[in-house]
Amino acid sequence: MLAPLIDLLGEDRLSWLGGLLVGGLFGFFAQRSRFCLRAAAVEFSRGEGGPRLAVWLLTFAAALIGTQTFVALGLLDVSEARQLAQQGSISGALVGGVMFGCGMILARGCASRLLVLSANGNLRALLSGLVFAVTAQASYRGLLSPAREWVTRLWLVDGGPSRDIMTLFGAGLPEKLAFGGLWLIAGLAFAFRCDLPRRLILSALATGAAVVAGWLFTYQLSQASFAPVTLKSLTFSGPSAELLMLVLNSSQLRLGFDLGIIPGVFLGSFIAAARAHELALEGFSDGLGMRRYLLGAVMMGFGAMLAGGCAVGAGVTGASVFALTAWLVLGGMWLGAVLTDLLVDHGGAPQPQQTAGSPASRACHVG
Repeated sequence: MLAPLIDLLGEDRLSWLGGLLVGGLFGFFAQRSRFCLRAAAVEFSRGEGGPRLAVWLLTFAAALIGTQTFVALGLLDVSEARQLAQQGSISGALVGGVMFGCGMILARGCASRLLVLSANGNLRALLSGLVFAVTAQASYRGLLSPAREWVTRLWLVDGGPSRDIMTLFGAGLPEKLAFGGLWLIAGLAFAFRCDLPRRLILSALATGAAVVAGWLFTYQLSQASFAPVTLKSLTFSGPSAELLMLVLNSSQLRLGFDLGIIPGVFLGSFIAAARAHELALEGFSDGLGMRRYLLGAVMMGFGAMLAGGCAVGAGVTGASVFALTAWLVLGGMWLGAVLTDLLVDHGGAPQPQQTAGSPASRACHVG
């Protein structure tokens, strides 16, 4: 299917273009749906169960069901995905997940949300995203890498069937699809409870579909290419760090799927915000707020590299193939986020509220 395009564009250029398009799809619909794990966790911790939780559940369910449906149809094989085939770290997943969850509350957004907001003119998110990328790179190959490696080696798990959480319970594809259906039912229940508009429901589902599109594209590319191609989908920690270092240290960028994700998401979010007339420059209001954002970005950068992915890379992409460590990361993110919100924000400083006429405030009425 992709062989003619490989002959026309070359493998690297086609891979980059695929990352750009998949990233653009995610960025556009993530901006439209206001997809954000941090916002969903805040609603959950405060017992609200509102629109942000509904959007996250719908996105998560779409990625889960879509991926496993294509596996069931024989159109996708995820057994060679890094999250399943390679050695993983239980300790890194647990510690990194909690750190990332704490950090995204402090920074008021996960890595993907910071990128989406940066494209809309949010300078707080832009600076936090840059600090996140620098910390991720320092954790991967720089000053923080010894600490990351020490935590990672505390509890390792071999690649293969032992990394598939459903296999450990003796479950197969039917159970995976049924489990995904439960998440979809939960998302729809919250969506109907808060009268979520149809366009936001569809945007949330399309955001999850971008993860499926990433898996399908890289799998099809691996089948058509003579050279080995890594099976992957959306993630932001590794690509952010890689793009930053390539821009700073290399005059020639080697194109690839990961290198297309970040500009794709940025462009997709920018287009969505421009069409909705939501582009606006925003900055820090005080020094205390700035310190909070930067501390959160550092915690997310280190936590993501420990965990093997961010809220999307591990929490959605990795979970969609039922990788054991990804589900542990996801649980840690929710735990860290809820605890941080309860200890730092809930009952503390008031949160910024949307004005009555803002697009977000009109998105849903929480019952």
